[in-house]
Amino acid sequence: MKNLTIVENSLIKRDVTILRDETTKEYQFRLGLRRIAYALVNKISEDFELEKIEVITPLETTYGYRLKQQIVLVPVLRAGLSLVNSFIEMIPEAKVGHIGLQRDEKTLKPVDYYYKTPRDLDVSKVIILDPMLATGGSASAACSFLKERGANDITLACLISAPEGVIKMENEHPDVKIFTAALDRELDENGFITPGLGDAGDRTFGTL
Repeated sequence: MKNLTIVENSLIKRDVTILRDETTKEYQFRLGLRRIAYALVNKISEDFELEKIEVITPLETTYGYRLKQQIVLVPVLRAGLSLVNSFIEMIPEAKVGHIGLQRDEKTLKPVDYYYKTPRDLDVSKVIILDPMLATGGSASAACSFLKERGANDITLACLISAPEGVIKMENEHPDVKIFTAALDRELDENGFITPGLGDAGDRTFGTL
């Protein structure tokens, strides 16, 4: 799993535990998810390209930095929306696209129903936001959609990952870096991550 980075520290481990707990209330779930998202964006941003600029402080002229590359956030609807606010707070310059994918519960394969992204993906750093990397079908499909439209620098940010999904991504998109807060044991017979945390979208938006 050479393209996988597990972002973890004591606070992330605490928050992942909160998200796993079936008794966690919706507002607590959202807050924990938000804190983990901040940690993910901090780690992902370490390799952002910068350009040096001149800046005038109240005391003198000095030099600082600004982002050189356009950043495009692409949440996979609908659960990916739960990560957008944290990322956009940290990267207010970013543009936001959307990909609508839903899993066919019989075949476990993704079915697309919506796609809209900013232009110039070929010169952008694209970050796919999808809380759960389970079978890897949706994430792989999202990468394919984006590559077909010119994206060549793609990162995947997720909360929880299964080994099966990571392996699928590395086989089908070996150029895509994956950042996650936890790598879980396996998928169950229904394609859900175990031990997991349930459906991140339902638990975020209260649609259980």
